[in-house]
Amino acid sequence: MDLPIDHFRLLRVSPTTDLQSVLRTLEQRIDRPPDEGFTLETLEARAELLRSSADLLTDPERRRHYELELTALDASGDSLQAALDVPATKEVAGLVLLLEAGMALDCFELASQALQPPQTPALGSVREADLSLVAGLACLQAAQDLRQERRYEAAAQVLGEGNQLLQRVGQQGELRQQMAEDRRILRPYRVLDLLSRDLAASRERSQGLTLLNELLQDRGGLDGRADPDLSPEDFQAFLRQIRAFLTVQEQLDLFERWASRSASADVLAATALTALGFAQRKPERIAAARSRLLARDSPELQPQLACLDLLLGEVESAQQRFTDGASKDLQDWAARQSDDPLAQVCAFCRDWLARDVLPGYRDLEADADLEAYFADRDVQAYLERLETGGEPAAPTEAGSILGGGLLSPFSRTGGALPSAQALLGFGPLDAPHALAAGSGGQEHEEDEDEGPEEAREPLVRRWRRPALLLAGALATVLVALGLLALLRPRPTTVRVEPASEGAAAEPKPMPTEGGTPDAAVDGPEPAPALPLRAAQPSSAQIQTLLETWLTAKSAVLAGNQPAVTLDQLAQPSQLRLLQAERRSDEALGHTKRIDTSVENLRLESSSPQRISAVASIRYRAERLDGEGQRVGQPSDLTLRNRYVFSSEGNSWRVVSFERVN
Repeated sequence: MDLPIDHFRLLRVSPTTDLQSVLRTLEQRIDRPPDEGFTLETLEARAELLRSSADLLTDPERRRHYELELTALDASGDSLQAALDVPATKEVAGLVLLLEAGMALDCFELASQALQPPQTPALGSVREADLSLVAGLACLQAAQDLRQERRYEAAAQVLGEGNQLLQRVGQQGELRQQMAEDRRILRPYRVLDLLSRDLAASRERSQGLTLLNELLQDRGGLDGRADPDLSPEDFQAFLRQIRAFLTVQEQLDLFERWASRSASADVLAATALTALGFAQRKPERIAAARSRLLARDSPELQPQLACLDLLLGEVESAQQRFTDGASKDLQDWAARQSDDPLAQVCAFCRDWLARDVLPGYRDLEADADLEAYFADRDVQAYLERLETGGEPAAPTEAGSILGGGLLSPFSRTGGALPSAQALLGFGPLDAPHALAAGSGGQEHEEDEDEGPEEAREPLVRRWRRPALLLAGALATVLVALGLLALLRPRPTTVRVEPASEGAAAEPKPMPTEGGTPDAAVDGPEPAPALPLRAAQPSSAQIQTLLETWLTAKSAVLAGNQPAVTLDQLAQPSQLRLLQAERRSDEALGHTKRIDTSVENLRLESSSPQRISAVASIRYRAERLDGEGQRVGQPSDLTLRNRYVFSSEGNSWRVVSFERVN
């Protein structure tokens, strides 16, 4: 047998160790044999191998020649390593020494080969007993080493192979039991390992979802407590962490499967439907989410139902639910936002969307922009069907699932769904995202000229009806202007300092692969200064803004400081999503190496406050561990995304994006 080790490592001395130190080490190693139960024959063979190495290293001439051979091997540049030829009579002893040298995985692989036909030892022989023992010990230690390296799935595979091997030879029952125990404890770590792989690693991600469902089965659902390895608190932290790696569809499938057995899963599925409906401007999904929450018949959910009523244009119901169901703390917070009841509901709805609904998807990013939502043509068409008594499209839950949080941070504790609330780790009550709606009073004063009946009509209904009577652009303008008075947030700033004091605030334009249709017509134009303050930006300026944002995101996810202040490029919601993704990677000790290029960009719509553009993006990415080694398979994709930009404070920034077909 060839052992992949040299005499220095076998004896556990360094190449600079002198003769006397070699002899002292030899004496200590022989006097302290392993006590795991190896036979005397194996221990004597172990001592002979140690003496053989010591004899060579204490002979100056032999040692000099051996060191020259090692040096020449290192300098050859070949993928070769030193090895020792161990006679068959001492192979088990050599494996024991390999394990003692910290090479557990190599030891396990060689021991496994020795236990396979045609090398299988005689049944009941001393060699079989010692080989199975060293294989079991090496398996456990190799799995522990891989776990320390955060290679959880590899550790589980080694434990599975070791258990099967020892079961086949019918040896080491206690070690097999320990392997099964260690493998079970690894399960949540394996789920995290597999689901954090790139989306292109479909087989590994599918395996991770299977393991997650097995874990939930053993617990008895999201609210279960039948798992001895994960306390309810640990499980809540685990679920919060893995959700960031799940796509919308993966989460939909997961929580739909457990909704009938778990109140938390049911509410999470409803929250997901809301997130997807709002992000994709599909009120039908929001209606399906509301049906789910109504079926739960829980007083704790009244504020959330008020938000869903608002998003479906049912203003009177929204105000009534909020008044009746909001806790004292929530009512006090809402009163600080505005004196107008409808403005209070709008403020809470925007805060709920931003904090608890929209964050947390791997493949979905959106901003809690109520103006943009109500200005959308699909939303207006849905509200028009309700207004005229027509039937809206049938609600569907296909392709949707969990977004960010579950309940608002203002929900009463101790309610019907405490475990579901805890799953999301809500922040303190005194730190909501404040939303200014003080202009709502002025809006009502202007409405009084229209007569008492018109003035009493719900505000969202009044925005909708004139918009539906007018055509095209006028409808969008009226909707946006109506919402602007109530939904304009207080300005917030998220600062990320540049890498150095001398970092340029206005980066040079990035080269792209291919241009845009507008650039081809208008000719090249200089990159805009940042922040972008043009009243009517061209497609080339928007493309440069987008490219700068993508480059800045890549720098952050690589663990570096971007070359430009991020709040010049994107709104706070996008910055929070970026920071959350980076924190998730840091928890794993990972970074991402991402290269993007905008190959084509086309403006879909443009107004003084909002621009929508569809971009084709070449996306190359790979995940790296703490040692800079690649984790999983790299991605090389061409994406087609719709980006929304808004102008606030006289500068244009990224608001949201979504995938388009």
